[in-house]
Amino acid sequence: MRKVIAALNMTIDGICDHRAGIPDEEIHQHYTELLGQADKILYGRTTYQLMEFWRPFLENPSEQKSMNDFAAAIDKIPKIIFSHTLKNVDWESARLAKQDLRDEVMELKQSGIGESKNIIVGSRSIIIQLLKLNLIDEFQLCIHPVVEGKGLSLFHDLNKRIVFNLVETKTFHGGAIILYYQPKYA
Repeated sequence: MRKVIAALNMTIDGICDHRAGIPDEEIHQHYTELLGQADKILYGRTTYQLMEFWRPFLENPSEQKSMNDFAAAIDKIPKIIFSHTLKNVDWESARLAKQDLRDEVMELKQSGIGESKNIIVGSRSIIIQLLKLNLIDEFQLCIHPVVEGKGLSLFHDLNKRIVFNLVETKTFHGGAIILYYQPKYA
């Protein structure tokens, strides 16, 4: 069965907002590689709309190769969007979810038996819902060396205790660190 990996950027004070981090070439390269190891990414409406930021880079590349590579990777990976308000999406590699979150994810996990490609979850709201359903296999939390001071914390609205095993770390030259955790569901 394929793994469901929650991959999220956050600040030292626990705020998760894709705009709050300090992305650099090394971090863009890391996420480009992560997307290459997956064959689906799950988003809620808000994060999906934030990620549309990358679409113009395909026609008007930046001067940074790492940003262009990430834009190509995010464009290519199939995106499944969970939304109660969106009626359609116009990104060619995106579609709205056909089932509720639990059923869609269980079907994706089981359809990948024998496959090594992962399913990435890139939205805070979807991560929390999947965590409550015990469907996250791994967390990859990229902690950026900044205090944001305001915003939504990753585990806001979570009302159960979950213990995690730290299985790996990765440090970037700019000071960010990725903590790789596996939840131990009771």
